[in-house]
Amino acid sequence: MIKETIEQAVAVLKTEAESILQLTGRIDESFARAVDIIFQSRGRLIIAGIGKSGLIGRKIAATLNSTGTRAIFLHPVEAMHGDLGILSHNDVFLAISNSGETDELNILLPSIRATGCPIIAFTGNPHSTLARQSDIVIDVGVEKEACPLGLAPTSSTTAQLAMGDALAVVLINRRKFKSSDFQKFHPGGQIGRRLSFNARDIMLTGEAVPSVPMGTDMEQALEVMDRKGLGVIFITDNHCSIQGIITDGDIRRMVVGKTAIHNQPVEVLMTRNPRTLPPEMPLYEALNLMETHQITVLPVIETDGTLIGALHLHDILGKGAVKFNGT
Repeated sequence: MIKETIEQAVAVLKTEAESILQLTGRIDESFARAVDIIFQSRGRLIIAGIGKSGLIGRKIAATLNSTGTRAIFLHPVEAMHGDLGILSHNDVFLAISNSGETDELNILLPSIRATGCPIIAFTGNPHSTLARQSDIVIDVGVEKEACPLGLAPTSSTTAQLAMGDALAVVLINRRKFKSSDFQKFHPGGQIGRRLSFNARDIMLTGEAVPSVPMGTDMEQALEVMDRKGLGVIFITDNHCSIQGIITDGDIRRMVVGKTAIHNQPVEVLMTRNPRTLPPEMPLYEALNLMETHQITVLPVIETDGTLIGALHLHDILGKGAVKFNGT
């Protein structure tokens, strides 16, 4: 019985995964046009669907709202009884229906078109009523549902959701949406809460900070780097003011370039004037700095240059439990 249960579950996942992969061949000019229309719109993306497609529509709207594209879910039945008044010619309408023959949805289309609002369809039937009345048709059809009866929407709703995610992610890139923007729209989530902190709140301090004074030989510095486990070593002067940095990437490049590193003092090989950040810098700004310069660890310094901590990308993004000041 256990073996049969596992096999059935695996079969469901494989069927749904295959359904998503089949969508890759349908990303074409129609998808690109849909992105352009939504990106250039001065209004909102109004999303509508009935039943399971409606639930998927709500999820797509939520994803778009948290990533910089204004969206709202409109229930077709409520729309027929007055809520259609939220639409304007500046909006874009996204209709979701696997069959494309959902009466409650299709009955709205003439009224929507009369507003001048462009219509995009996510449908599994490119020849349906919905498709014929839409300006852009995105084919999200699947060969079969994962449901053995072929009745419960499973693969079809997964395909709709995946296409919605593709739309949202492409729009993220078009809008140059950053982590700091996510924090503004998502202050209550785990990532949002982290990004609202300052570097001082989560930076590593004390013995957890990988540092050695100038004059330290490379062999000893490498031992400290290995023991601290951050892939970096900070070099300081006698006043604990940071003077340079050596990363594991630097070490690899030195080895490949056959640079002699043994019996060398760290100041000979370090990168001087490394990028740093103040302890009061918001984490969303620190994350943007790391993303821009492809840095995973930054030294945290006071205004006089004194090294007081280390900020790691994983601690910002929440690898493991939240850690405050290295504790």
